[in-house]
Amino acid sequence: MNTTTFDLPRRHALQRRDALDWVFAALVLLGGAYAFSRYHASMNGYEQGILLCAMPALVALGWFWRPLRLLTVAAGGATLLAIALYAQHTDDFGADLAAGEKVFWLKYLLSSQSAILWMSLCFYLSTLFYWGGFFTGAGRNSMAETVGSKLAWGGVFMALVGTLVRWYESHQIGPDIGHIPVSNLYEVFVLFCWLTTLFHLYYEERFATRSLGAFVMLVVSGAVSFLLWYTVAREAQEIQPLVPALQSWWMKIHVPANFVGYGSFSLAAMVALAYLLKTATTRHLAIGLVAMPLGIVAVILAVRFGATLDDATITGLNGWAGKIAGVAAFMTLAIVLRTHVTRRLPELVQLDDLMYKAIALGFAFFTIATILGAFWAAEAWGGYWSWDPKETWALIVWLNYAAWLHMRLMKGLRGTVAAWWALVGLLVTTFAFLGVNMFLSGLHSYGTL
Repeated sequence: MNTTTFDLPRRHALQRRDALDWVFAALVLLGGAYAFSRYHASMNGYEQGILLCAMPALVALGWFWRPLRLLTVAAGGATLLAIALYAQHTDDFGADLAAGEKVFWLKYLLSSQSAILWMSLCFYLSTLFYWGGFFTGAGRNSMAETVGSKLAWGGVFMALVGTLVRWYESHQIGPDIGHIPVSNLYEVFVLFCWLTTLFHLYYEERFATRSLGAFVMLVVSGAVSFLLWYTVAREAQEIQPLVPALQSWWMKIHVPANFVGYGSFSLAAMVALAYLLKTATTRHLAIGLVAMPLGIVAVILAVRFGATLDDATITGLNGWAGKIAGVAAFMTLAIVLRTHVTRRLPELVQLDDLMYKAIALGFAFFTIATILGAFWAAEAWGGYWSWDPKETWALIVWLNYAAWLHMRLMKGLRGTVAAWWALVGLLVTTFAFLGVNMFLSGLHSYGTL
């Protein structure tokens, strides 16, 4: 009797799987086997290894968090449908990508650009519904927030379909053109949007509250706005061949790991904003949340009018001044409406814990990405570290969050100071990601603004 009671909690993990778990695992393994049999000739040994490792990793993730099972199967099915539609129209090399403008389902839903536009719409609507939840009904999870959550899932789904179809489309252009779509600003902003949203959806379920979606989806909507602007201004949706330095298998693991870090840091900053709105006095909020972005606008305008700059840089500075002024206006509105905004938020202890978990996860992946980047640099340029502006600012980001975690674990950092630090950390991270491309040049200047 005692032995049986003792052994029950120790049941093997595989014995706890239900039929749907095994069906999901079978589908992932069959899909991976199909991809391997169909495309192994165009893969080198590293890429084949990545595919073989990705299959059990995806199964494990689906078992760990079950909503990923439906997301994975649905995105895979939609991608296969898009490939089948493209395959019905061929040219001298492969699928005729002009079918994306002729075939109804490709033109309006499943081509990479159409899917990414649907992603953008879903994320915008999700943000609006999440914010609408603050002003409707009682309780923590209103109908509006539920709709916002569903739309967020829809946005992630369309982003994955767009990414996977774009990957296929790149291989249909010509020999040695095809590549995983994480090589320029357009592609990595799509990656950032769906990764950040997916992290939020996980924590939303884990902490059983949808009220933080309004804050997290703000940064996602901001990224979507940049993505749409960048698409119009630079025709960034066009698939381009990789520059020589990016023709490396390191890119396939370095960039995604980096954006797990960026997404987690962004989530932590938005949780920090919610924390500050819930705790700080109106005067402190006005000084910090409004004066800080206005100060940044003043610095940008000083550079804009005080230095000799080319027209492209002036246009970029004008755009950033307007965007950050918009942030200040939004912060002002949030402070005015803080009673409505904060009444649904989780308890402060829960917010603090979520902020810590997000930064810890982001720091772990950012560390891995930095190490992988060093190996990639050694292969591409012959040295692990060259104090390139991007590398220098990546180190600054790493040191910032390393110090935050050190103060948290060793000195018990909590509360308002930790929240302000996490919020400012997002500014540092944003400059490392975008500001370096805009104001500085170096070995990493692939996606200029």
